[in-house]
Amino acid sequence: MKLTQEQKDEIRELARAYVNRFPSQAKAATSLKGIISTGTLSTLLNGKYEAISDEMFLRLRAQVSVRSSAEWQICQTQMYCELMTLLEDAQEYQNVAWAIAPAGSGKTTAARLYVAQRENAFLVSCSEDMRRGDFIREMARTVGIDVGDMSLRMALDKTIKYLQTLDQPLLIFDEGDKLSDAVLYYFITIYNALEGHCGLFFISTHYIRRRMEIGLAYNKKGYDEIHSRICRKFVELTPTSEFDVAAVARANGIADERTLRTVVKDAISCRCDLRRVRREVHKQKRIAGIV
Repeated sequence: MKLTQEQKDEIRELARAYVNRFPSQAKAATSLKGIISTGTLSTLLNGKYEAISDEMFLRLRAQVSVRSSAEWQICQTQMYCELMTLLEDAQEYQNVAWAIAPAGSGKTTAARLYVAQRENAFLVSCSEDMRRGDFIREMARTVGIDVGDMSLRMALDKTIKYLQTLDQPLLIFDEGDKLSDAVLYYFITIYNALEGHCGLFFISTHYIRRRMEIGLAYNKKGYDEIHSRICRKFVELTPTSEFDVAAVARANGIADERTLRTVVKDAISCRCDLRRVRREVHKQKRIAGIV
């Protein structure tokens, strides 16, 4: 795929907005998973594209763009609005919380949009195969800290000290329920060091509630401490409704009421999973010859 000048300019503006969230271009470059140096980022922002490959542009866009597709419009569902309010509260007042909602309800999309619009808000993507070193280094990279070959203790200490210097920082841990116990225990250390300095917010599916119940029942190490630090409560976000589905479909080009009902009916059959809604909207637009 060969990019046009217009597409490259669009990516440059996305990159510029991304960089503006950080104190410096160097920290922004560090946060970009090592795909681009500070010098290359500066060259791109200055509009000098000659030495930058199309592949680099595409890899950069994948990290600095909130939307997975420019054609898909993000709709403010009830869950979206609730999560945005909770994230604002956590950042402004350095609160700690763990919000839960079904898969496919738009949690990650809302969180990505939030950090794209706020300074000192960072989204750490968690996964089940993360080891302790992976987690600490991912957190450091996300906030723009280069920890190189430091030990885990030094890397964590450097990241925490940097966060303590920021004005109202917020760390969002997406899919936190996937973390192993060994990694999840770091939350206790991070909380203790950043209490009153940084908001901490976890987002996940309902699985974490069952996991916490089992951990508490068997008096597993760390579970009572973690439960206490989230105020012994998981915040239940409102699931996506058929009205939300209709709003999403309309926002993405479904105007015909009969087609709209088809999309909503399909969504109801799968608990209003927005991933399924997106596929069905695409299908109906193809049938109608819109795309």
